[in-house]
Amino acid sequence: MMRVPVAGSLRLRFLLAVTLWVILGIAAIWFSAVSIFSRHVEQSYHEELEVHVRELGRLTEIAPDGMIVLTRPLSDPRYDVPLSGFYWQVTADGRAPLRSPSMTRGSLEEDIAHSPEILHRLENGPTGPAITYGFTRKGAAGEDIHFVIATDQRELDRLIGSFTRDLTAWLAALAALLLATGFTIISFGLRPLDRLSLAFARLRHGETDKLEGDYPAEIAPLAADLNAYIHQNEAMVARARVQAGNLAHSLRTPLAIITDEAERLAKHGESRAAGMVLLDQASAMEQQIEYQLAQARASAGKPPSGRGVVLPDIAMPILRAMERLHPDKGFTLDANGCKGVVLPLDPVDFAEVLSILLDNAGKWSRSRVALSFTCDKTGACTIRIADDGPGIPADRIDQAFVVGTRFDREAAGSGLGLAIAQELCAAMGITLTLRNGTQGLVAELRHTAARPVET
Repeated sequence: MMRVPVAGSLRLRFLLAVTLWVILGIAAIWFSAVSIFSRHVEQSYHEELEVHVRELGRLTEIAPDGMIVLTRPLSDPRYDVPLSGFYWQVTADGRAPLRSPSMTRGSLEEDIAHSPEILHRLENGPTGPAITYGFTRKGAAGEDIHFVIATDQRELDRLIGSFTRDLTAWLAALAALLLATGFTIISFGLRPLDRLSLAFARLRHGETDKLEGDYPAEIAPLAADLNAYIHQNEAMVARARVQAGNLAHSLRTPLAIITDEAERLAKHGESRAAGMVLLDQASAMEQQIEYQLAQARASAGKPPSGRGVVLPDIAMPILRAMERLHPDKGFTLDANGCKGVVLPLDPVDFAEVLSILLDNAGKWSRSRVALSFTCDKTGACTIRIADDGPGIPADRIDQAFVVGTRFDREAAGSGLGLAIAQELCAAMGITLTLRNGTQGLVAELRHTAARPVET
């Protein structure tokens, strides 16, 4: 089945080129064929009329009684059929004219027959415009005998029109066949690119971790290079994550020692001020380490592979962990028609975003946290996390994403969670917004490239 061409596509360009070529070629054939046929038919008619007018002159005699007679009928029987469009006429001074049996009314203009040379022109005949031939010769008594023969122009037009209609129908069928053949060839020729596009879609949606399929020699190197690039990129991301973890581990140990020493100094009066300064700076260092590591992990984001994020399955283990982490809070889930929907996202990063938002909601809620998934027919998916806590003043919501922001210094946390979540969402193409609901804060995630899961 041929795909519908879109603006700017190779398929549309090829189709336009083929269509233009077929139209120009068929038009050239039509005009040249009609012109050649018309010229040939007209020439045949003129040659035939010239032959018949000469024959008319040979067969005409003046009888002893002075009447104009033919020794025999003309060889073409159409001159004997009434109003057939084929006429002849012989006139002489002082004698009754002799006309063909086909001329049951009217007459032919004899002005064309004024010279021994055969002349022709378009005259008015008994049944309309006619191609008229004529010449003059002297009779036995020295009188001028005028020989005129004519054929209706409509007969010539009818032949040319009939040929033109048949030719037009045949060329139209040929054009349709050529266009269909061209479209089929284009579709067949571009099919490998269609397969490559589908393979990219499968890769983008997380159905596979490489470009699959067999491709022609012109495309196969591209697919192989892309697969090599994908493999190299995944390996680079894996190394970056390992290095990020190693860096975090190597920094946290000396940072913990510095923090312990600062706490010890803060317990003594003479060094309390210095200890507090060290504690503040160590806390700032810890915040920056956590934030920069999360940002590095997000900026190194790799193309999703495997099955991607399956909703609502990815949320189940996170909710169980939140119930253990916040045992006094109730966590509910509403899939709302999203069961089996797949998001082409990195499961690790998406799970971390959900964990941060659910944990933040659990800290601030009074008794419950509601997680809901909503999907529509356009492929858009919305995830809402609503709590029944105090919310955030409307003029301070934007500050929630700033590194180190803590609205309650007594509450546990480092002020990094929402900033990290926003960085991860930006890397994954997810829109993260915060707003106050009817009873608390609502965190909303929106993604527009969901698809049904394949079973």
